[in-house]
Amino acid sequence: METQLDPMKDDLPLMANTSYMLVKHYVLDLDVDFKSKVIEGSIVLFFETGSQYRKTSSAGKECCQPQFDEICKMRASEPCHIPMINVSTCSSKTECNDFAVSGKEEEATSDEDSNHSNNEQASGISSSKDCCDIEDHGNKDFLLVLDCCDLSVLKVEEVDVAAVSGIKKFTRSAKLTGVSKELENLRNRIVHELVTLPADRWKEQLHYFTHCSQAPGCGELLFSTGTWSLEIRKSGIQTPVDFPHAIRIWYKTKPEGRSVAWTTDQSGRPCVYTMGSPINNRALFPCQEPPIALSTWQASVRTAAGFVVLMSGENSAEPVQHQEGILSWYYYVSMPMPASTFTIAVGCWQEVKQQSFKQKAAIGTNTEFSLPSSQTDLRWHEEICGHVEYPCRFQNPAARLQAVIPYRVFAPWCLMESCEEYLLLLVPQCLSAAYATLGTHPFSRLDVLIVPSNFSSLGMASPHIIFLSQSVLPGGSHLCGTRLCHEIAHAWFGLAIGARDWTEEWISEGFATFLEDIFWARAQQLSHDEIKGQQELKALLRWRRLRDEVQNSEEELQVLRPKKESTGELSESGASVVKYGLKAEKIFMQVHYLKGYFLLRSLARKIGEVSYLASLRKFVVKFHGQLVLSQDFLSMLLEDIPKQKQSGLTVESIFQNWLDTSGIPKPLLEEGETWKECQLVQQVSGEDHDFELQVTKWIQTNRRIRKSSKKKMKQDEVVFQQLLPDQLVLLLEFLLEEKTLCPRILQCLERTYQLQEQDAEVRHRWCELVIKHKYEPGYGDIERFLREDQAMGVYLYGELMVNEDAKQQELARKCFAAAQEHMDASSAKVVAEMLF
Repeated sequence: METQLDPMKDDLPLMANTSYMLVKHYVLDLDVDFKSKVIEGSIVLFFETGSQYRKTSSAGKECCQPQFDEICKMRASEPCHIPMINVSTCSSKTECNDFAVSGKEEEATSDEDSNHSNNEQASGISSSKDCCDIEDHGNKDFLLVLDCCDLSVLKVEEVDVAAVSGIKKFTRSAKLTGVSKELENLRNRIVHELVTLPADRWKEQLHYFTHCSQAPGCGELLFSTGTWSLEIRKSGIQTPVDFPHAIRIWYKTKPEGRSVAWTTDQSGRPCVYTMGSPINNRALFPCQEPPIALSTWQASVRTAAGFVVLMSGENSAEPVQHQEGILSWYYYVSMPMPASTFTIAVGCWQEVKQQSFKQKAAIGTNTEFSLPSSQTDLRWHEEICGHVEYPCRFQNPAARLQAVIPYRVFAPWCLMESCEEYLLLLVPQCLSAAYATLGTHPFSRLDVLIVPSNFSSLGMASPHIIFLSQSVLPGGSHLCGTRLCHEIAHAWFGLAIGARDWTEEWISEGFATFLEDIFWARAQQLSHDEIKGQQELKALLRWRRLRDEVQNSEEELQVLRPKKESTGELSESGASVVKYGLKAEKIFMQVHYLKGYFLLRSLARKIGEVSYLASLRKFVVKFHGQLVLSQDFLSMLLEDIPKQKQSGLTVESIFQNWLDTSGIPKPLLEEGETWKECQLVQQVSGEDHDFELQVTKWIQTNRRIRKSSKKKMKQDEVVFQQLLPDQLVLLLEFLLEEKTLCPRILQCLERTYQLQEQDAEVRHRWCELVIKHKYEPGYGDIERFLREDQAMGVYLYGELMVNEDAKQQELARKCFAAAQEHMDASSAKVVAEMLF
């Protein structure tokens, strides 16, 4: 039976039994209704038989039964434990429920161990029973398990793909005799031929997927929903080989579903978007969530005129009128991706466009970079790709020369001017810098959307679309540019190359954090010394953040490879869990960003940046379109640099020192804080006497103010030099270490650097100073930050409560009450625990 997990505390279950059946393509046909806050429609799934059964013939079908028997035995006891074995697929707990069929829906039993049918399901399906309750003379039906949560499933049916006009071209090798069994085999044969068409026929494939998805149903299938899964079976079908390979699911989302956020944008207009939920997309559509389930998809989405539908699709969709007052938007992808990367945003978004020739000229001067390729780089491109077949841009000569892919920027109406000022100009610069570093863009176009203020992160990358928080817009180009570079880096690391085991988040986030510095330096066209200065300053800030996080978080959450030697191992059915995937506090941690970054930085320093970046480009070309484990990258890197192995640097030593342990990695401690020698750091810290010493001067001024009169202070006015945003962050962090700062010094500090106008990173530190020293004139800045910068404000709630100051606690509760309704579930839970 289904293990009942606390959705806010335990591991994230991946329920789909991908080893038995593997989805290859989704066709979504949906209506978005803002009045009811529901997305409703159908999804058609096209399957291939999974790896466990791909070679099974009719004569060998009996060999499947013992495996199902074993699963039933596992389900008969609690807790359900699935032995892990080394196979090349990934997935979830398999549930072998039997379904009782009757003329009308039976009442769900009260047994807490049984799954219950959704109360909105079609009639004829009852609560599920354990599959070991043998019926039909001992025969057991195969059970297809999909990941599903917070959905009302209305109907499931087999799709009669054989009824599609022109489909006969896929059936020439099959013989149709009119027997029901052979008709079923014919349908599966058609689906097999369709999903295995060669890449150069992708347009034809998409055409037939569309028509097959519109084919009539040919029989309802039995189904049951659990907390985390949708289970489907067809009476009398005992193996995945014979199970329908094209099924249609009619369903609707629930307003409280955790995959999408129904809210209002900054202009007060309704919108809905996928906000990067810990449960991914299973509350948006039934799917196979495990990374191994790489699939393509297409979607038609209808909503009221006036709304714009953006999606992770290859095409820039143009709406067509579906009926009066309703528009339809159509997107597709031809590169197989995990279902978790599917993204949608529906709102009254406005496209931000250039308003003058001057701005266009500004873009033209900063977007062309040469790709530092060698002859070896070019040979890599000529090799056959290692991924499953799809229309790959790495094999397209025109795509390989495209430094800037087509892009668009969208935002709520009230933020268009802010986007035009910096963001719109930065997109082509950052895209060119990324191309100069890594080569071919994996995706053919890019939309950038400023999402509502309740977004719990500064950014999120999906295929063809990036979400950015409004927090990146104020305070100049620095935070906007660095975050944009970070999300662009995910096109290569996180999307084109994905982690085979989701617990290895560092493969995505560590690489993106490391590469954001490289991209941003190139986008700014800095000198070598300027690049070194900025990167050393950033390293110091990250070191301080990592040190603080390690001191204030659970050790188990600090390990980058928590499953250690079991990483990548999967159950026989494909069932698995993402360790700590549902811990609410984990989404606010940056350990996997920071430790991953410092590992890559350490390797680059040992190998040399030029050689290191060449190895990254080689890795991208070799592994794009594939799922990897840590050792895939590390082994390739060390093979290219054999002398490093001789000096004791091995995959095993990297695991031991960096990935498999909590705390600060030992090599990082041994390295010492060399970044303190950086000139930009010394300007702030007071260790370079050629520059005005910012921290020292502020501390001395604070002491003088506390001892002197107001009149004398005016005579001794001190002049402070302007600082870069990261220098300001460092200055404020140093000042936070001071026990006491008087109100006048805080006032002077705010005015000197115009802190209210700085970027969100700087303003966050300013708010910390205001809280620590109970500086009441700054409480308005805190309230504004908690309202407008929700992606970064969670920590401040805790600070407001820790001081045990009545006014600050009242401020915290007031801000939470105003924001709580639209907060994502994890953020709201963490803040509520701080306040109550």
